[in-house]
Amino acid sequence: MGRLTEDMKRMVANLRLCYVATVTPDGKPNLSPKGSLRVIDDEHLAFADIMSPATIRNLRSNPYIEVNMVDPFLRRGYRFKGVAEIVTEGSTYDLVANELWEREGRQYPVNAVVSIAVDTALAVRSPAYVFNKGVKEENVRAIWLERYGVAPLEAADVSSRTV
Repeated sequence: MGRLTEDMKRMVANLRLCYVATVTPDGKPNLSPKGSLRVIDDEHLAFADIMSPATIRNLRSNPYIEVNMVDPFLRRGYRFKGVAEIVTEGSTYDLVANELWEREGRQYPVNAVVSIAVDTALAVRSPAYVFNKGVKEENVRAIWLERYGVAPLEAADVSSRTV
């Protein structure tokens, strides 16, 4: 059985936006947003290096990485820890680069792809779930949609939207 659950895979596919933590060669933390995270298989994630020279430099020095993603409305997410490999060709590179180019257009360079062998996957939960026993996800979502001033889309609105 893989480390990545179906819920983890679904969240990665739906959000894509994550924050990647690396360590600089002099031991300082570095946090960088990434918008191309995707699941490769049950034990690997990957993202495109579009404009990430510091992240790549840090990973060349120390390949340990943490990826954190939280759905801002559900107030839950995941943190993935593992070891990164920088690839510039091959099936993982092609998969990530081509998906990005199909979705966003070829104006974005893919200098490399960072493949992550996930060794730990942990849930991130808001105190809303911990201190309000039995609270349902849809209630938490409704509260945070309202706090952000976002009107919930009706099912019909979602199906007719184009991006």
